[in-house]
Amino acid sequence: MAKRLISMMVMATASMWALTACDNNTDSSVDTTDQAANTVATADTAAEPSTAEGKPTADTIDWSLVDSGTKPADPTNYKYPFAIDSQNVRDYADFFDVDAATAQHNLTISMASNEALSKVLDQLSETYVSHELTDGNEMTLVIHTTPDVAASRYDYVLSDDFAKGLVLPIVIKPDGKKGDAKAHGEMAE
Repeated sequence: MAKRLISMMVMATASMWALTACDNNTDSSVDTTDQAANTVATADTAAEPSTAEGKPTADTIDWSLVDSGTKPADPTNYKYPFAIDSQNVRDYADFFDVDAATAQHNLTISMASNEALSKVLDQLSETYVSHELTDGNEMTLVIHTTPDVAASRYDYVLSDDFAKGLVLPIVIKPDGKKGDAKAHGEMAE
């Protein structure tokens, strides 16, 4: 029963991601003044790769356009929408072999991850290949792109009330990797 519940939750989440990935009409208005003060970029995004002539070697994600402008919250004192002893949290913890606190955190992050994904997809357009959320001790949104996008990493702070202030690490991998799942909207070639 627990595996079926987890499978249903994963399928529902994957369906939401597929629908979000198809919507290119999201609002991308940006207040760059607030975003510059709240950018949480890592060292991987600090320097743009360039050729000897000073031209960029690959398309780079402009993380200032992705930034939510929200300050990170302390996950240890966070009021999660899932009770730590709820059946969903216990099932997730059992299925992915993590502790209850990690399961509670990951469930919340996964349900809100479309917020970050849609902002990155606005910049990737046809260079997007696939994406995945890693499960385990640190959930990460991994976005696979074509090789002409520069690899980078960014810590996105969620702004939606459901997970406001929680941090979702995003990794751009220009490896062209297609997802393993060929259901829920992704067509096999």
